[in-house]
Amino acid sequence: MSDFDISQVLKYLPHRYPFLLVDRVIEFKKDESLTAIKNVTINEPFFQGHFPHYPVMPGVLIVEAMAQACGILAFKSLGISPDAGGTIYLVGVDKARFRHPVVPGDQLVLRASVTRKVKNIWKFETTAHISDELCVSAEIMSTYREIAE
Repeated sequence: MSDFDISQVLKYLPHRYPFLLVDRVIEFKKDESLTAIKNVTINEPFFQGHFPHYPVMPGVLIVEAMAQACGILAFKSLGISPDAGGTIYLVGVDKARFRHPVVPGDQLVLRASVTRKVKNIWKFETTAHISDELCVSAEIMSTYREIAE
């Protein structure tokens, strides 16, 4: 399945409101890449303070949305879910660049591509676009860890 909706997204991410930042996956290639959608609405709680006179999605939350896309890519490539007793942690963000503001009404297209995988460490090239306009790019590193109970 390369396209899946929010019910499938919830199976592959441990995040929930207000930190769930992926609405849909539109393309998935195991161990290679994933493209996802984040619909940005004025109802997001962060817009109350960032900024009331000109609402802009915080850059750190765009990076978090890209990291969540990476998490789905890793979980799905591994063939497991967060319910399996482990999680994928963000361990690094490098070369983050912010080129265009994201405002209510925008639809972010999140792209994640695996550039390297060694054991449980994953490195991704990620971008966030609105239509064809690049908004944010970053290298993201994550790791899978089992959670001790």
